[in-house]
Amino acid sequence: MVEAPLECAEVAEQADASVSKTDVRKDVRVRLPLSAPRRYRTIRERIRLQTPIDPPNSTEIELSPRRRVFLLATRMGEQGVVDWCRELLNGAVAYNDRRRPSITWLGGRHAAGELRRGRFEDRGQDHWPRVWAARGLLYVWRPDAEASVLGGLHDPAWRVREMCAKAVRRHGIRAAEPILARLLDDPVRRVRSAVEAALTESGRSQG
Repeated sequence: MVEAPLECAEVAEQADASVSKTDVRKDVRVRLPLSAPRRYRTIRERIRLQTPIDPPNSTEIELSPRRRVFLLATRMGEQGVVDWCRELLNGAVAYNDRRRPSITWLGGRHAAGELRRGRFEDRGQDHWPRVWAARGLLYVWRPDAEASVLGGLHDPAWRVREMCAKAVRRHGIRAAEPILARLLDDPVRRVRSAVEAALTESGRSQG
């Protein structure tokens, strides 16, 4: 598992939580604590404090989705990638938000091609960032992403529902079972297939 830079930052912050000052009367250096280390309170604050991430280069963009996501995690931390995918999936952030990495990290050449054609939403293609975000959660995961995946099972775009069902299967999200049961009647065959596979896997895991 890739160690998140945020954790490193917090360690550094703790190391810098004190400073050397000189007591003039005794000419002795003493350590005076300045403040306790601060935890990041929100997803936006956590990601905003990251160093800006360059878009994938011509070699990186050709990598498989899995390898691209892993590479991105080495640059912004696994938790940072999970948080970004959560935000995209639940609509908390736009795919072209300049404070976030390029969507080509998640969507690869497909995303680059869609971007060249203009705004996704102007062409009825705004579901793709949510699809790529759900796919990203196949490869990096934290339990706090569960709610976003459950919400994605209700997405109006069938590709999002399908990918979220795959995430449910991959991570064994038990809370999804009532939703999956209803999706057995989904009008799209690929969604039904992903749902059936998730329910079958859940049954196996429960013995």
